[in-house]
Amino acid sequence: MADESKQPLLPVFRFQIDFYETSANRDQAGSNTSVPLCSGAFSECTGLEATMEPFVIRPGGLNYGAIQRVGKVTFATVILRRGMTSTRHLWRWFSLVTADGAYAYRLDAKVTMFDHTGNPQLHWRLARALPIKFKAADLNAVSVNIGIEELHLAHEGLILEEN
Repeated sequence: MADESKQPLLPVFRFQIDFYETSANRDQAGSNTSVPLCSGAFSECTGLEATMEPFVIRPGGLNYGAIQRVGKVTFATVILRRGMTSTRHLWRWFSLVTADGAYAYRLDAKVTMFDHTGNPQLHWRLARALPIKFKAADLNAVSVNIGIEELHLAHEGLILEEN
């Protein structure tokens, strides 16, 4: 295991988000390539969070505390705010899932954090992400908002990948 005390400090404002087909989607299409479908630049990413609910056992005769066991893990909804992409793939994905009935079409999302020199340092992967809300920016002639106001993602796993 690497000495984590020597890891550089990472600014939280330098990150990028890439979207990839999941292995299940690739198997259906008959392809084994893992090509990024879309990258996005967002000003905010919240919800990189996993919570484990302990399973509590209270045996008879044990009066000092309870026994704690590993319980169910849940993942928070990841919210991406004020973003831009060079394509319309995120809207097409949301439309495909909600309007076209392809509710099982999932993408993996990778959040990459960069150090002060621009080198990738940390990768969070959202397994089998599903878009549950897409909000475009308000149309206002005096506004400076950008294309995607919010994109909410439900997912089935939060994985910290090694470099």
